[in-house]
Amino acid sequence: MGMTMTQKILARCAGKDRVEVGELIEGKLDLVLGNDITTPVAITEFNKAGLTQVFDKDKIAIVLDHSTPCKDIKSAQLCAQAREFAQRFDITHFYDVGCMGVEHALLPEKGLTAPGEVIIGADSHTCTYGALGAFSTGVGSTDMAAGMATGLAWFKVPAAIKVTLTGKLAPFVSGKDIVLHLIGTIGVDGALYQSLEFAGDGVAQLTMDDRFTISNMAIEAGAKNGIFPVDDVTRAYLDGRVDRPWQAVEPDPDAEYTREVVIDLSTLRPTVALPHLPSNTRTVDQVAGTPIQQVVIGSCTNGRLKDLQEAAAILKGRKVAKGVRCIVLPATQQIMLDAMAQGLVQIFIEAGCAVSTPTCGPCLGGHMGVLSNGERAISTTNRNFVGRMGPTDSEIILASPAVAAASAVTGVVTDPASL
Repeated sequence: MGMTMTQKILARCAGKDRVEVGELIEGKLDLVLGNDITTPVAITEFNKAGLTQVFDKDKIAIVLDHSTPCKDIKSAQLCAQAREFAQRFDITHFYDVGCMGVEHALLPEKGLTAPGEVIIGADSHTCTYGALGAFSTGVGSTDMAAGMATGLAWFKVPAAIKVTLTGKLAPFVSGKDIVLHLIGTIGVDGALYQSLEFAGDGVAQLTMDDRFTISNMAIEAGAKNGIFPVDDVTRAYLDGRVDRPWQAVEPDPDAEYTREVVIDLSTLRPTVALPHLPSNTRTVDQVAGTPIQQVVIGSCTNGRLKDLQEAAAILKGRKVAKGVRCIVLPATQQIMLDAMAQGLVQIFIEAGCAVSTPTCGPCLGGHMGVLSNGERAISTTNRNFVGRMGPTDSEIILASPAVAAASAVTGVVTDPASL
């Protein structure tokens, strides 16, 4: 029996010819990631274990993105701890206020992730980098500490689900709609500790930003990782970003999958996830008219340039509805610059949006857009759990940038095609 993409990458990092589903392996790491919330915990464990060196200062990335610029004393203390560690070990890829971005948008932009690599991060959405054909997965802060010291990690080889994409996307349908449809189909535990491996002629229709969005939310279906094949779209993205050698993998023709899910892209409509699970999906026409008080456009899921372009195309010449707050968070400083150069920031401000520095902020109810009691937000973020963005009686509807922007204009959940 052949191997999946994930099996091949894990076999390579373990120095083996092949690995079997369920096998426990120790593998070499290409990158270890942490942020301002998880890195301090890892540092505490690192120091507690008496560790005195990191395995490679060039293969560790620390990004201060969740509560920065710091919102309170506690967040400032956590960031100070991360800064001290980065300075102590001369960490090459340390990103602080002014140069940081939302980690899962920043690392690919900086060329720190590439096909065939093995990446762990003390953040559950580390699975984002599977969009580039890497094996990337979230881990706990203790594993991050061990990874920083040794450059090694233990993995249990996951089984895989094949997701075959066919056809072409209709207008106003994007990667967010695809992944919400998938999660709605298989459930939040439908891929529990499995790899979601994407295939089919529909993959070629997706931009890199679409693929990042889909891989980012693999964890919302319980997946260990999500991974796309490397094609011309991938290579064009990597060109000029990654200057080190990389090696893509392809699944064997007889690779074994636990199941196959086929999605005809041409049949999809703009899709949202109602509270309080990403699997609680509806097409937008089924819930159109639902009132909202806040709109968030950004995050590691949908804060990239294509996302901002889609939102700006709808907001241009229009105004945010009275009584609605619309917050736009470009995911990196470079995306902010590009959005400014293209006039997108002006469009947002003229429409009545608040445009923020890159931050995870409201996605986790941290800052820059926390809800009050009973309020409802439509958001391009990735989780709509109880209390995620505010009090337990507040609500989050997950949506694409196009649906979020259209809803900002009307003050209710809106199909962008109806404007």
